[in-house]
Amino acid sequence: MKKIFIAAWATCTIAFGAAAQSGGLLSLLDEQYSLDRVTNAFKSPRVINTHSMEMLSPGTMDFRILHRFGEVSQGAYQLFGLDQASMRLGLDFGITSNLSAGVGRSTAKKEVDGFLKYRILWQSTGRRNIPVSVVWVSGMTVNGLSDPIGIEGVPVTFSRRLGYYHELIIGRKFNEWFTLQVSPTLIHNNLVANRLVPNELYAVGIGGRAKFTKRIAFVWDYTYVINRFPANLNYNPLSIGFDIETGGHVFQLHFSNAVGMNERAYISDANSNWLKGEIRFGFNLSRVFQLVKRNIF
Repeated sequence: MKKIFIAAWATCTIAFGAAAQSGGLLSLLDEQYSLDRVTNAFKSPRVINTHSMEMLSPGTMDFRILHRFGEVSQGAYQLFGLDQASMRLGLDFGITSNLSAGVGRSTAKKEVDGFLKYRILWQSTGRRNIPVSVVWVSGMTVNGLSDPIGIEGVPVTFSRRLGYYHELIIGRKFNEWFTLQVSPTLIHNNLVANRLVPNELYAVGIGGRAKFTKRIAFVWDYTYVINRFPANLNYNPLSIGFDIETGGHVFQLHFSNAVGMNERAYISDANSNWLKGEIRFGFNLSRVFQLVKRNIF
């Protein structure tokens, strides 16, 4: 009887041990074949001026207020630029996890803009190891000034008001504290000032985010325009700032040498000189609303 009890106990021990080992192997397999997509590379679909690699969730709307004051170098009489301001109001929509669309209106040139944004690749680990996110953005702008041309004898047509841009964003979130992206960009203006100014501008942007705390991050973006004319008078746009997350809002304080707040504007239009103190203080405010309830299983 004693031998039977010892044999039964040994059998149960081996069985439970095998089951535990099997569970450990299964958990390792689940971990190996799971798909972990990278999120929160940026806290907003924009870095400062440029689009970021981040996308909106399906069914969400991002209401954005972009505000930029005059040049700080104007001194106390203009309250260091605070007496002057330009702004852009925007509405961005998350259609799917990989597709977004947006519209906006800027006070500069009374310009209306719209864009489509599609994620081609999503940085992930596990079942699929994808080292970077790749996002494509295409947009169109419409100059709303009563006389956008200002050239006698040249008729104002709708086509001459239009501009376009295409942007490929390649970005990587290296860890919880640092994200970097590059974005080759093409700008096309249907009408330019003279024959020396190219209709197409080619540019390369770089942007990044470095977190200080869970709610505060340092952000920057810079765009180098390859064939700008005249190069010695038009400066490349550079913006630096801080993202501050407050619940459902992302509040950003920044400094920039650009007036325009869409790709056509800050790349094509004249920018100021950082080295001469021709810098504009501004802020961006982002508030996300959930328009469609998400199904959670």
